[in-house]
Parts: sequence; structure tokens; C-alpha cells
Amino acid sequence: MSDLTATTTDIDSRLEGHRVELTGYCYRMLGSAFEAEDAVQDTLVRAWRNIEKFEGRSSLRSWLYRIATNVCLDMLNAGNKRARPVDLSGPTPLAQAALNPLPENTWLEPMPDGRILPSVADPAEAAVARESVRLAFVAALQHLPPKQRAVLILREVLAWKAAEVAELLDTSVASVNSALQRARATLTDHQGDAATADAADPLDEEQRKLLERYVAAFEGYDMKALTALLHEDAVMTMPPFDLWLQGHDDIAGFMTSIGASCAGSRLIATYANGTPAFAHYKPDPEGEGFIPWAVQVIDIKDGAITGMHCFLDTPRWFPLFGFADRLAADAA
Repeated sequence: MSDLTATTTDIDSRLEGHRVELTGYCYRMLGSAFEAEDAVQDTLVRAWRNIEKFEGRSSLRSWLYRIATNVCLDMLNAGNKRARPVDLSGPTPLAQAALNPLPENTWLEPMPDGRILPSVADPAEAAVARESVRLAFVAALQHLPPKQRAVLILREVLAWKAAEVAELLDTSVASVNSALQRARATLTDHQGDAATADAADPLDEEQRKLLERYVAAFEGYDMKALTALLHEDAVMTMPPFDLWLQGHDDIAGFMTSIGASCAGSRLIATYANGTPAFAHYKPDPEGEGFIPWAVQVIDIKDGAITGMHCFLDTPRWFPLFGFADRLAADAA
């Protein structure tokens, strides 16, 4: 191997080693799984092309975050602001339920934990990372102006010092502290249910049993059993549809009416946005086996399920999560 090849391989390896944490940062900034991955790819390409200009005055990690921040700020200048159905309207009574889709770029998107949460040894640090990718928290971030968003994530989530953030953004420490104060105030106003989910990793025994009962109730389409697991104010969302339901009675009623084709479904466990999640396959109406229907992101609080967030655009989500495009009829 030539020295040039060895050097190239080393640069590739060093840059690639930051991909997961950069994706998590860009995801928090942008609220979109695919835009985040595009931003990171753009970041790494820019870094590769300009590696000779990297003078080592800061760490490689800081330099990459500077590039990633600029990429995200450029993308956010287009006015991107993603939301959940609960951010756009009040709940719809079951009697008025109608499935009205909105454009893809309207919605906050789910993200597999493995793509945005790097392995860390400190349990407290890991807990902060998981909390900061919850759907509700990322939705609250969308209310911040882009630079405030960057400041809050860098300071509160990634624990950068004010001086480090000031250097990255080419501004003063006083400006960073002022932006952080304003961001905290705005986040408090919009955070809402951002803290309404319990820790998910590792699941404790009570949470595991709750999810086992949820799978059994859902796959058996046992609405009595499912209702017993849902908080009385539980929420069900279904992007790309703007409809969302609140209350276990309306959720169960929807599942046995408009959603009746999901009877006999199969769920495969995974993690997304720092919480338990499932790949949802429903029976193939044209033959045997099961076809993709949704990625469900589940919120748990105080021993009950408080949120079922069902992302239905499976041609986009299942490849991202690495799920099969169908299940055999004998899938357990």
C-alpha cells in the first residue's frame, strides 16, 4: 500500500468515525431523517475536499461540527420547519375522522437509534442523548430560529462550552449566552409533552412486560386488552395524515373501523428516537403473508402507553430501519 493510499484510508476512517454523532446533530437541527443524512454526507465530502486546509487549530471533531452547522443553517434558510400532527391542530373526534395527507416535508420524521446515538460509556450522557432525540423534543426545537437551535443543541445536549460555540459560530460568548437564554425560554413555551416519556434503554422489567402485553393485544386485535394498556389521554398519530386521535376509546374505535384491515398484524421490535418502536406488518390483502404498514414509535409514561406514532410511508422508512419488504405467512 502506498503512503498516499494509507493516508487516504486514514482520513476516510477518521471522518467516518464521526458519522453517527454528526447525523444525530443534523437530525436535531433539521427534524428529517433523510435531510440529516444528506447534510452529513455533504459535511464529510466538504471536509474531504478541504482536509489540506484543516490547520489543526481546533480538533477535527470541532471542525466537522462547524461544517455541519453551516450546512444545516443553509438548509434551514429555506424555511424548513417540521411538525407532528399534534402541533398543527387539535384532536379529531372519531366520528369526524378522515384521512387527509399533507406533503412529506410537513412532518417530523422518525430515526433509528443506531443512526443517531453513538455508544457512550456514561449512562447519564446516554440518557441525555436519548431524551434529545425524542419526537416531542425535536418538534419543540423546530420553534427555535436556526442559530438558536444550534446554540441550544451544542450547549445543552452536547455540553460544549460557550467559548467553543462562539468560536464555531464566529460570534461572541455574550451572544451565545443570550441566544441560549432566549432558546430556553422559547423551548419552555413549546416543549409541551416533550418530557412525557420514560427512559427506554435499557427497558426495565415493568416496561418490557408492558410492551409484551402491547404486542399481544395489538397482534390479537384485542381492544379490551389494548385499552387497558393505554393512558386515558393517549395519543395516536399517523403521518402523512393530519388526523390524530386522543383517548383510548377513540383509538380503539378507529382501529376497529377505519383501521380494521390491521387485524392480524405482526410487530417486530426496534428502537427509534430514543424510545421503543415496532415495524408493523399487516396481512397482505392479495395473498398470504404480511406487508409493511407502519413504523410505530411508542411513548411510555408511568406504566402506561401515552403515544402511538405510526409513520405510514413504509417505502421510505423500512429500508432506513433495515426491515424486510414482507413477512412470510408463518412469521411469529
